[in-house]
This record gives sequence, C-alpha cells and structure tokens, in this order.
Amino acid sequence: MITNAIARRYAKALVQLGAEEKSVDRFQTEMVSLEAVLAASAELRSVIANPAYSIEAKRGIVKELTAKLSLSTTVTNFMLLLLDKNRLDQLPQIVMSYGIFADELSGVVRPTLTTALPLDATQVDGIKKALAQVTGRQVVLNVEQDPSLIGGVVTKIGDKVFDGSVRTQLTMIQDTLQKG
Repeated sequence: MITNAIARRYAKALVQLGAEEKSVDRFQTEMVSLEAVLAASAELRSVIANPAYSIEAKRGIVKELTAKLSLSTTVTNFMLLLLDKNRLDQLPQIVMSYGIFADELSGVVRPTLTTALPLDATQVDGIKKALAQVTGRQVVLNVEQDPSLIGGVVTKIGDKVFDGSVRTQLTMIQDTLQKG
C-alpha cells in the first residue's frame, strides 16, 4: 500500500472523529501545530525514530509534548496510535490529507489564482464571488503573481486548470501558424 493511501486512511478516520465531536477545525489546528513542532526539532524526530528507545519512553515523550501544546484527548490518542503503529513519519501527509477532507466536509474549496499583474481587493473579491457561484462552495482564494503570464489569469481548482493567460493564447496562435 502506498504511503499516501495510508495517510489518507488515518486522516479520514480523524476527520470522522472530529465531525462526531464537532471539533474538525480544532483538530486541524492541533495537528498543524504538532507537525510544526516536530518539523522544527530534528532532535525530537530522531529520538522518536530511534529503535534504541523503548515504545514506553516514546509514548512518554509524545504525551508530554501533547500536554505542553494543550492538545485534545482525541488528538493525543491519535498521536499515540500513530506511534504504536510506527506511522509518525506519515504525519505531514496525514495533516495535508486531513485538510483536504476537512475542506470537503465543510464545503470549502481552495483555488489558486495566478495573475501577471497585482490585483486590488475589489478584483479579488469579484473573482472569489464568481468562483463561489460556479463551484457552489465557500472559496478561500490563494492569489499568486507570475509576470511570465504577460496578462490574464490562470485559475487552478483541485486538478482543473482554467488558463486565460496571454502567454497561453500566444502559444496557441504560434502553434496554429506553424501548422498552417
């Protein structure tokens, strides 16, 4: 089984628990903060990954860490389960998958809008409203700038890309002219 499938399975289970406890957003915040702490401490990661330390010593470290971060009992137990199943190395993928499942559950879509020139707040709001109307979901828009587009915008929603850039239009014209 590939790593991503494992991470998705654990993330989906935690989202379901979060939905039952009405704590989906809280769990996401807790998981992100825990992942940040682990990512920032190479020493902590090496202790947890080191087979020389007993599982009980590692459980003590995880319990102490979750207590210092004031994490919920559910997330603490989830982390202990990951430790017991030797899946703590999957935490970044689990957190990413959790975010996707949480967004699906709450009806949020996170498109990326790439523009050649900076947009003002009214333009961004207009685009957000249009995307919300098209998708029927709440939109959290990520705006990026790429001068190589020359003009226009490229919108990516999930695995769909809507390319209205001048660069793409020029490329299509060039292809048409070359083919005759």
